[in-house]
Amino acid sequence: MIRISKERLNSLKNNFAGKKIAIIGDMMLDCYFWGDVKRISPEAPVPVLEVDNEFYRFGGAANCALNILSLGGIPVPVGVIGYDSYGSIFSSLIQEYKIISDGLFVDDTRPTTAKTRVIAHNQHVVRIDKESKDYISSVIENRITDYLKNHIASFDGIILQDYNKGVLTPLLIKNIIQLAKKNNVLVTVDPKFNNFFEYNGVTVFKPNRKEAEDVLGMKIKTGEDLLTAGFSILEKLNAKYVLLTLGEEGISVFEKDQPVKKMPTKARKVADVSGAGDTVISTLTLALAAGADIIESSYLANYAGGLVCEEVGIVPIEKEKLFNTILEDK
Repeated sequence: MIRISKERLNSLKNNFAGKKIAIIGDMMLDCYFWGDVKRISPEAPVPVLEVDNEFYRFGGAANCALNILSLGGIPVPVGVIGYDSYGSIFSSLIQEYKIISDGLFVDDTRPTTAKTRVIAHNQHVVRIDKESKDYISSVIENRITDYLKNHIASFDGIILQDYNKGVLTPLLIKNIIQLAKKNNVLVTVDPKFNNFFEYNGVTVFKPNRKEAEDVLGMKIKTGEDLLTAGFSILEKLNAKYVLLTLGEEGISVFEKDQPVKKMPTKARKVADVSGAGDTVISTLTLALAAGADIIESSYLANYAGGLVCEEVGIVPIEKEKLFNTILEDK
């Protein structure tokens, strides 16, 4: 069982403040249309939604930025948006939250990644995705690399948030990791399938069960399967740590020449798992930057992921709620 004293928790909580974390990856906009269906369209046999409410939230790597902000850190999102209406809405949200925006580049050849959810009578009716999965151009790739070269010395940590929407190219991943090592900046990764084994030599690599199963071509059902998967990924990537998230079974932390360390989930009631992965990687990275070790960081991240699963929709974790809940449970 992991034990962290009240004094240590308060120290880490205070150290969260002002840590600057770059979040590099696929910026997204989540769009919601809520309303009622009272009739069928005369144009086709489909329901007509009468919209009562319309709102927009950050998704993907942008949700990580919002989590860092709500935890008391300073997020620096680095990525691409399109020259379109969704890009304008995204930019207005950036301004609303007073988030640093000079790492966001506009590419008029690509759409802003947007996921629109239509909800009637609290029932999710349809989701509409607008996106490009092609890799960004070499021009944008170079602009991002130049930006990082000019700013990396000011970062306390870097999150690579890959949703396979094209921002994190193999060359950009390699350049980021090299820059981070040269400047002694920690790098954490929330991967997807395509670039899974490109993240060589990072600080923490955090796949979920499905991602690990897909890339390794195996099912993780037993304790032996878990050990095989975790240590295989650790060896292949030469990462300092691998943190494997297992949903309701919690998380497992792998380190070279050390026994696996397991933590049960902290969700007391699961309402919605959306955005939990963003919250876990954000909390983990900020905790490491604040001076926590990998076990303390994983413990805090596990708690944070559990708390957001108790909320409906994609919501960031707030620092006060996280630490107060841990202290109350203790």
